[in-house]
Amino acid sequence: MIRIFQTKDYQQEKVFSLTEAGLLNGAVWVDLQNPSADEILEVEKKFDINFPTKQQQEEIETSSRYLESSDFIQVNSTFINLISQALKIEESEISFIITNKILFSLRYTDSKIFEETIRRIKRTPSSFSTPAKIFIALFESRIDHDADLIEAMTKHTADIASKIKYNHNLDEQTIFKINECQELTMSLREALFDKQRVVSSLHRNEDLMEGNHKRLRIIIKDINSLIEHANFNFARLEYLQNSFLGLINLEQNKVIKIFTLASLVFMPPTLIASMYGMNFKLMPELDWGFGYPLAISLMGLSSAITIWIFKRKKWL
Repeated sequence: MIRIFQTKDYQQEKVFSLTEAGLLNGAVWVDLQNPSADEILEVEKKFDINFPTKQQQEEIETSSRYLESSDFIQVNSTFINLISQALKIEESEISFIITNKILFSLRYTDSKIFEETIRRIKRTPSSFSTPAKIFIALFESRIDHDADLIEAMTKHTADIASKIKYNHNLDEQTIFKINECQELTMSLREALFDKQRVVSSLHRNEDLMEGNHKRLRIIIKDINSLIEHANFNFARLEYLQNSFLGLINLEQNKVIKIFTLASLVFMPPTLIASMYGMNFKLMPELDWGFGYPLAISLMGLSSAITIWIFKRKKWL
């Protein structure tokens, strides 16, 4: 599907072919959402542009993520969407081509960031009269969305911390939750670094970004703040992971201590039983009438003395 936006008096049109479009002459933003190959080819021929392939979208090299010439800027950037309340996210690569007259976007997923930007344009269309301003508005919405994600992960981390602190029933699900939150934080940090690199490159452009450098500087400051917050959250997760593993080690040490003390308590009685279990003919105690009660008493007394020594040493 092709969406064409015209910010003069604000109009929007959804079409499946440019031949259906009635706003093409005044278009300022052409958004391709889940387009077919024919739709992409039609837009490329009409406006003399070339969209990157999916493989090029996913490349991490700077030359593939940001390309600048005298007539246009091409950006391939990672967008993160929250798909459930359980902090499940999906990453999608979206391509932008910014020219003097039109902003082109190519995406294969729906995004709340685009919906929020469109609502902002509808409220004040005069503030988004150029492709650069619309593109910057998309990045501003991304920053707000990423801030909400970091806040959600911070609350999730605090919830994990409270369970580790007050719940003595340690289970493996807790460590899985910590690892999951760490993965989400790393994904978000990578997306923030990607935005930081793109916005810094845009800030150096003097032609297509003319008049927008102040907003770009604000975005860079916001991104840096979010990166610091994400780093803090990641460090806190590492601390929780170490604390959880430390508590597990303490629990295991307690169990091992119990087994060790139990074996030591029964070691003297076992020695006595072993001595009187030897089959030698010349053992004077074999004919004693009180030999059996005496052996039992010695076993009990040796265990009691061992326990008394352990308690005195405060090992129990």
